Amino acid sequence: MLRIPLIILFAWLSAATAAQAQGFKFSNEDQTDKAAEAERQAKVQSLLATPCRDKIKNQKIMVLIGEDRNGVIFAGQASYSAHVEAINQRLKSLGLRTYTPEEIRRQIAQAEIDAYFKNNPDAAISASKRLAAQYILRGLIATQTGRNPIINVNQVSISMNFTLTGANGRMISQANARNESYAGRDTMGMALTLINERADEVVAQMYNDYCQKAGAR
Repeated sequence: MLRIPLIILFAWLSAATAAQAQGFKFSNEDQTDKAAEAERQAKVQSLLATPCRDKIKNQKIMVLIGEDRNGVIFAGQASYSAHVEAINQRLKSLGLRTYTPEEIRRQIAQAEIDAYFKNNPDAAISASKRLAAQYILRGLIATQTGRNPIINVNQVSISMNFTLTGANGRMISQANARNESYAGRDTMGMALTLINERADEVVAQMYNDYCQKAGAR
């Protein structure tokens, strides 16, 4: 029977532990990830196959994004233009009409946006009337950054929660997603990457609900 010296065995175990801690994946884990990604993409395509009437597509959607930092919500739209565009561009590619962050900032006071994110429905209705928007898409993104104590690198996790309502407050869709990764120094850049990786499924769910429910009484 072949005996493995303890020092070599220890080295192998240490290398395997380090590889797992650094996010390296073995072949079986890679296959599982690929299968999960294929399933996710199939679901996205199925949701996007929903027919959407031209009349519904031509109605305007106001997109507002806020960030939850340790329970405090920050809603300065200038800070989240890249986050808004990650959603806006996907909606526009599907034929829906949205406002740019600049258009929103020009016509809606920040105090009104802040009130909306503090669950003041009147503020949302007032803002949507000023823009003549028929629908409001409210996104709340929670970002957490920190150091991994085992391998001493930055790590980032994000969660996205979106709610689509009519200008009158009627609920149409809710969608959410989570993502996480190790990161270098640019943790905000990694957060945007994580958002983009999950934005397709969030937008697909809202698009599906919008096309089915928008205009219904």
